[in-house]
Amino acid sequence: MRSFTYRRGETVICPSLLSADFSKLDQSIGQIKADTPILHLDIMDGHFVPNISFGPGIVSIVRTLTDQLLDVHLMVSDPARWIEPFYKAGADFLVIHLEATPHAERLLTDIRERGMRAGIALTPQTPVSMLDYLMDKLDLILLMTVNPGFGGQSYLPAMTEKIRVLRDRIDDSGRSILLQVDGGIDVRTAPIAAQAGADLLVAGSAVFGEDDPAAALEQLKMAARLGQDVTP
Repeated sequence: MRSFTYRRGETVICPSLLSADFSKLDQSIGQIKADTPILHLDIMDGHFVPNISFGPGIVSIVRTLTDQLLDVHLMVSDPARWIEPFYKAGADFLVIHLEATPHAERLLTDIRERGMRAGIALTPQTPVSMLDYLMDKLDLILLMTVNPGFGGQSYLPAMTEKIRVLRDRIDDSGRSILLQVDGGIDVRTAPIAAQAGADLLVAGSAVFGEDDPAAALEQLKMAARLGQDVTP
């Protein structure tokens, strides 16, 4: 397992490769790999969500291009099928959707037994209380702040309170669970999510959609710090 030490209060931006130029993947990664410890990879199967993205083969290629932690988010209907392939591809975090399986507890155990960090993702509609029985199996909780399946959507303002609720639940659990937020993150919304309690912010088009991804990433970091500076 690749090491990762998170210091509470220092929000980490996780660039999403879904928005990168896949014809120049090595160049896209090279532009930002010195500036963030984590890359986010969205896996879509065209069934759980309407779009199709990429599979273990691309993740394997990305693994050869960087030593960053690979945060793999499975937006798929049968996550159990994909645990082993993405483990072999080099995933460091493997995140499954609570809505995609009735066997989340077993799958989280399977993920951890392979040496990966285990995460659960929630769509905007899923109640936070549905996570309560899983807290001791989790290394990461991913809250979607858009409806999953498409990049470039706008942040849903109602999700800010949900971030706060999740932050409180994590703190009350006494466990070192990372809280990640994904959807509509840009320089306007990054401080909002950070102030509400997010540890990790996923940003796609706000990084790779800009002429200078490295500069865009730095702007997002600065915006997130503004949110942390006013956190009670």
